[in-house]
Amino acid sequence: MPLRILLIGDIVGKPGYRMVERALPGLRRRENLDLVIANAENAAAGAGLTPKIYHRLLEAGVDCITMGDHIYRRNEISPLLDREPKIVKPANFPPEAPGQNWTVVEAAEGTRVGVFNLLGRVFMRPVDCPWKTADRVLSELPSDVRVIVLDFHAEATSDKQLMGRYLDGRVSAVLGTHTHVPTADEQVLPGGTAFQCDVGMTGPHDSILGREISQVMETTLTFRPTIFHVAERDVRLNGSIVEVDRESGRALSVRRLKVVEGELELLERITSNVTAANADSPSP
Repeated sequence: MPLRILLIGDIVGKPGYRMVERALPGLRRRENLDLVIANAENAAAGAGLTPKIYHRLLEAGVDCITMGDHIYRRNEISPLLDREPKIVKPANFPPEAPGQNWTVVEAAEGTRVGVFNLLGRVFMRPVDCPWKTADRVLSELPSDVRVIVLDFHAEATSDKQLMGRYLDGRVSAVLGTHTHVPTADEQVLPGGTAFQCDVGMTGPHDSILGREISQVMETTLTFRPTIFHVAERDVRLNGSIVEVDRESGRALSVRRLKVVEGELELLERITSNVTAANADSPSP
């Protein structure tokens, strides 16, 4: 059976991580997921991540967390970044920056999966070359790790397309985050790498990229500063599911996933039914 991996797009604020908590246990069962990766750089009130939210996401069923340009917005996350094996920083940050450049996590059936995170260059903060950094990370990963996923946190679709082509055949998936808008270009490239420019946002979609519309509008039109509070309405989970051959690491398929609030009751029912069935099963 192929390995089924879900990358959840940028989790924004409390609405985003609560959606993950409610939806993911049922999703893991409905979609037969073997590994779940989530970008959580916006999980703490829209900017950064706290240790408490990190642990909540792991308890919900996330196996590995990637970050982005807002990684250090919360000071309390720095010690966790240095000691926790299930979270990575953008690998093209300076070596002195807190966090690890890559990690290897274990999926269902024991398959080892390499995960790393890079920042793009166009319209982003200055960072080291993402393409050369990708080469370095691949040279450092254990040689027996064949399934490798890159979360490319970048603004420009040109950056993302170039990275997909650059790594085609060398990684299982290059999936984009950061813009909060899912793209309709999911595909398996000729060398066997699943690609999509952006998997989208997990959070409130009645918003401007997850923030209250009125506040963003006020500042945009008048230049008067306002606080961009996280919005609350029309919460959705966006991500993409990649099927990968466990032996070769080649992607077999990739498809977009969207979960809306109206589906939560059904997903929660799946979880409760499985829990009840397990409780009724006789002990070995």
